[in-house]
Amino acid sequence: MAKKDPKKAIGSTQDVLQFAEIHEGIIITKSGELRAILMVTSINFALKSEQEQNAIIFAYQNFLNSLSFPIQILMQSKRLDLSNYLGKLTEVANRQKNELLRSQTIDYITFIEDMIKVANIMDKKFYVVISFTPPQKIQPTGGFFKKTQDQGPKFSLQEFNNYKKEIAQRAQVIQGGLSSIGLRSAALNSQQVVELLYGIYNPQESVKQKLTDYQALSGEMVESEVENMNI
Repeated sequence: MAKKDPKKAIGSTQDVLQFAEIHEGIIITKSGELRAILMVTSINFALKSEQEQNAIIFAYQNFLNSLSFPIQILMQSKRLDLSNYLGKLTEVANRQKNELLRSQTIDYITFIEDMIKVANIMDKKFYVVISFTPPQKIQPTGGFFKKTQDQGPKFSLQEFNNYKKEIAQRAQVIQGGLSSIGLRSAALNSQQVVELLYGIYNPQESVKQKLTDYQALSGEMVESEVENMNI
């Protein structure tokens, strides 16, 4: 019975991810498309009066009808992490010289800890993903901003800057439409995009272990010993 080639059984993280690179806050997909992400605030629609609700719905309808390009609305919901907040409160309690205030601070910390155990407090964040597809003549196959012998054409820095201007104009249209509804928005930078993707692909680890600066994540390529063995 013939042995299976170990090379075919080995995969990498890059095979699963749909994006090839993150540059200046812009996600570049493997197919050569660009994505920009806006973080958007929320409003409590239920607390609005009927007249205000109708105005919001009408403004949102006009906003969607005015778009000439596709967008994706993303809602991220994860358990609220209050460990840093509770840690700071504990430091304040330990430094407190007034015994009454110290006792009240400790009671408050205990109340928050008990409430977290009983109630599943969730933190919800909202995003708008803006896409841009470059001309069909650009068909990148891997990395960008450079050209190698065994890879196809790549984005030049000038082309990327032109595409970035196009997607920035779309972002301005989105932000203007959202402001008419009473929503504020801001574009994510590279670090924030990496943290968002890290939380999506690693929901449990992202709560316990925070991501470091994305610029410190690069390193030398590590090859598997199995790939270098002569079978």
